Amino acid sequence: MRAREFRGETFVDSTVAALPNEAALVIRAVAEPAAFAALYDHYFPRVYNYIRYRVREAEAADDITAHVFEVAWNKLSRYRQERAPFAVWLLAIARNAVNDHFRAANRHRWLSLDALWDHASSEPQPEQAAIHSQERADLLAALARLSDRERDLLAMKFAAGLTNRHIAKLARLSESNVGVILYRAVKRLQAELRARE
Repeated sequence: MRAREFRGETFVDSTVAALPNEAALVIRAVAEPAAFAALYDHYFPRVYNYIRYRVREAEAADDITAHVFEVAWNKLSRYRQERAPFAVWLLAIARNAVNDHFRAANRHRWLSLDALWDHASSEPQPEQAAIHSQERADLLAALARLSDRERDLLAMKFAAGLTNRHIAKLARLSESNVGVILYRAVKRLQAELRARE
């Protein structure tokens, strides 16, 4: 697994394909707990990245990720491959867990802008650090102006690495609608960031 950076945070590379023997592995994992470990190892980066993209607190992201795999393990016998690929099913559980987290915390915002100020900058020169900090603040401010749905779809696309088809299944939208929403959201972000320059 390779690490990559996004908005100053380190994420695990989540661009992974389905396991070649996934259907058989899921069936085997229902009876053999050790078989679930292969599914966990394979999908952990994708699930963690999605959650970390939506939940900025590392400890909360860790807890939610653990909860997602616990729920997946407990509901594994209910998974049906004909309904959706395993990755989509797992991301649906993750999406619900993140939404539950926000409901439980009674939060009405997607991301705390104050959280950025707690992180020390890795930039060597003060003026570069100030520019980088302003760019992040501008990006977060632009993201905050998007709707919850737009932010959720962006998280599924860029943090979880899902295709538009899989996002459409999770969000119960048409694939073309997902593409349009993502395109418009990215264009709005670009326009806002250009306007701030």
